[in-house]
Amino acid sequence: MVLWVILLCTLVSSLLGGLYVLGVFRRRRPNEPPLDKGTIPWLGYLLEFRKDSSEFLKRMQRKHGDVFTVLIGGYYFTFVMDPFCFGTIVKESRSKLDFRTNAARLVMQVFGYKPIKATYSVVHAASRKHLMGDGLAVLTQATMESFRKLLPFNLSSGEKRVWQEENLFHYCYNVVFRAGFLALYGTEPPRGAGSKEKAEEQDRLHSNQLFQEFRKYDRLFPRLAFALLPPKDKREAERLKRHFWNMLSVKKVWQKDSISGWISDQDQLLAENGVPEYMRNRFMFMLLWASQGNTGPTAFWLLLYLLKHPEALKAVRDEVDKVSRESGQEVKAGSPPVTVTRDMLDQTPLLDSALEETLRLVAAPMLVRAVLEDTCLGTSSGTEITLRKGDRVALFPHISVQMNPEIHEEPHKFKYDRFVNPDGTRKDFYRNGKKLKFVSMPWGAGVSTCPGRFFAAAEMKLFVFLMLSHFELELVSEEEEIPAVDISRWGFGTMQPVRDVRFRYRPRF
Repeated sequence: MVLWVILLCTLVSSLLGGLYVLGVFRRRRPNEPPLDKGTIPWLGYLLEFRKDSSEFLKRMQRKHGDVFTVLIGGYYFTFVMDPFCFGTIVKESRSKLDFRTNAARLVMQVFGYKPIKATYSVVHAASRKHLMGDGLAVLTQATMESFRKLLPFNLSSGEKRVWQEENLFHYCYNVVFRAGFLALYGTEPPRGAGSKEKAEEQDRLHSNQLFQEFRKYDRLFPRLAFALLPPKDKREAERLKRHFWNMLSVKKVWQKDSISGWISDQDQLLAENGVPEYMRNRFMFMLLWASQGNTGPTAFWLLLYLLKHPEALKAVRDEVDKVSRESGQEVKAGSPPVTVTRDMLDQTPLLDSALEETLRLVAAPMLVRAVLEDTCLGTSSGTEITLRKGDRVALFPHISVQMNPEIHEEPHKFKYDRFVNPDGTRKDFYRNGKKLKFVSMPWGAGVSTCPGRFFAAAEMKLFVFLMLSHFELELVSEEEEIPAVDISRWGFGTMQPVRDVRFRYRPRF
């Protein structure tokens, strides 16, 4: 009899525990946001969220207001759509709201890298030293040298100018990715290749091969991050991971010339902190995606928007031409490529604004924090809400600020000068008469702000500067519409198009 009682109690306990995990007993407490668990235990709204995150969040906002909690795959996410709350969330101490918990799970899932306690400080220390200030000037010059190898500056000029036709997305992603890769991870030593020319040819060949494999992985990335890959794609993802762990192994990287300090410093610091070599190989792969996964797609959108808006194209091209002339360089038939420096990139307010406007339209990261203890959050209406320990709090700036018509007039339109005043200073933005701090958040915010944002911006601006300086550009079809975005990539940075666009180019002179 006692045995049956023990078995019955065990069964009841297991049943109650299972129901708890499924979210059956969750109830909204005083001062907490509206709670919506959906109709499917544990899964909640996972399928709807995964199908189209943006449309799902818009629907929840219409239903519940600017702050609401939803069940997604066993986790309760409180989405905050009120931009005046953002500052409190991104500045809150890690003891209450921690971004590393979710980030560590993600990088292990998609790159196989298990962060150590020092990883965050290693990345930020190296980024401050090499991706900002004087270090950024050095890296910008290295990227300029990479573009010299990759861009078709040797096309016939004068009367022999011939149009070259390409897919715009592939062209931009390919060239920008390879230029960044060579600048960061180093180049083939001439002594190993036999000559400087052969070494540069190997750089072009190997970087292109790496890009082709990177694109295969990039296409799998969203479903891999959600652990939703079918068996065949899962095997392919594992193959690609191992390929990159091998191709980017620290042994191979250290055999290159001109390795950036950003790469070498991080590897040395991780080694000093006891990280084994096989894990540092995986870290190198993570750095490649972090540094190059969004720059090429953003460059595509920027060039596409400029090509679709002739007045914007002319204004930005006039600006880069002016900067070149003032630096003592002028593009003409037979002239060498313009050498663009970091100082020159600092003199382009219209290009800056056009890039920021592009990011406003197509950058859609999701900022997530783990709630480590109950936390109060003040809203713009004067009320306070409580975030529950164990939940996640999330921001989706693309909806709440970047496409908000109360902040940006005609938010779906590309306005290249949206962020700049006539005198070249930055514009301020307001909502309900109150000045906003966060009006576009492509790089994240607070402690999780992208540490490589200045290099990424310089890389994209450098590419567009050179393209506008040296080439005439036009879409093959003047009626070409801006393509829709791939909704599977909501939350992972810059969106990608569902189809490509044909364009053509030839030397300007």
